Amino acid sequence: MQAVILAGGLGTRLRPFTEVIPKPLLPIGEKSLLEIQIGRLRNCGFDEIYLATSYKAEYISNFFGDGSQYGVKLQISKEKTPLGTAGPVMLLRDKLTNPFVLMNGDILSTIDFSKLYQFALAARADLCVAIKKIITPYDFGRIQFNGDFVTDIEEKPSFENWVLAGIYVLKPPLLSLIPENEYFGMDTLIKNMLAAKRPVAKYAMDEYWLDIGQIPDYEKAQEEYRTHFADQGDAPS
Repeated sequence: MQAVILAGGLGTRLRPFTEVIPKPLLPIGEKSLLEIQIGRLRNCGFDEIYLATSYKAEYISNFFGDGSQYGVKLQISKEKTPLGTAGPVMLLRDKLTNPFVLMNGDILSTIDFSKLYQFALAARADLCVAIKKIITPYDFGRIQFNGDFVTDIEEKPSFENWVLAGIYVLKPPLLSLIPENEYFGMDTLIKNMLAAKRPVAKYAMDEYWLDIGQIPDYEKAQEEYRTHFADQGDAPS
């Protein structure tokens, strides 16, 4: 099975760390973020993995080689100009002949990729998006009133939202909707599909998930690594 990891971001919100090494190689526990992702995919049966790179691509290429030490076949593509979150797959179009997982390179998750993949295969849609429920605490008491009089108060309610988890399954026919050599995001692809009345399937995940977008997220990943990943044999140390 095939998977593509988007590993070309600049990681500007994680500076100064990313001024030295690209974000996907940032260490979390004893491994880099990419090593954890590759290990998770491998353990779920994905043996052909592509790394879509741009910023400091040579660091990633030198680090992983052909992927044999991780038990997978690894290939690296490099963008000449930024292509967004969907555009990079067009550099691999000739190789992506089967449905494949596409994921952001800054996601840390214990999602069962094989269950997601099987769900997507059965779905009557060329795109399946993984979604995650996020509960955000509200720091103020919410008050209700009628005219000059209070009618109710709710102390520090929480808000629940479903968000895109940055993990997708794409079927080959979908590639015809992505322009070549052009910046093109998954959000645009989804909006275009909905506008054209093309179905988009959703997979509600309940496993651990963290988007490492900012320094507090990176610090949280370090704290939670041992709980979720340290003993799972995700990749060689």
